[in-house]
Amino acid sequence: MRLYEIRILEKLKKKNLGNSQLNNAIDKLVDTIEKGDWKSPLELVKDRTDADCVHSEGFYFFNIKIHRILLLIEFEEDRATVVWAGSHADYEITFKNNRKVIEKWLKLNNWI
Repeated sequence: MRLYEIRILEKLKKKNLGNSQLNNAIDKLVDTIEKGDWKSPLELVKDRTDADCVHSEGFYFFNIKIHRILLLIEFEEDRATVVWAGSHADYEITFKNNRKVIEKWLKLNNWI
């Protein structure tokens, strides 16, 4: 699977340069996605139990070391795109732990 907008994750890694656990977790997520050959969401969730589908169009949050990563995964086109990354606190401020707010944010940012 091809991963796009990885610069968002690189920025998060640079911001947290001293946090080797976070940087290793990001590298592991990137590696898992790039090696992923998932044909369905069930296969993704089997490989990444931290994947949480937040929208039916293929948007998933991943939990990594108190951070959240939002990805759009397009199973038919064999690609994934990093949409958003931040700490769990940033996630709560931006998305308020609410799927309706996530959907509204995705619409405002022209993802859906």
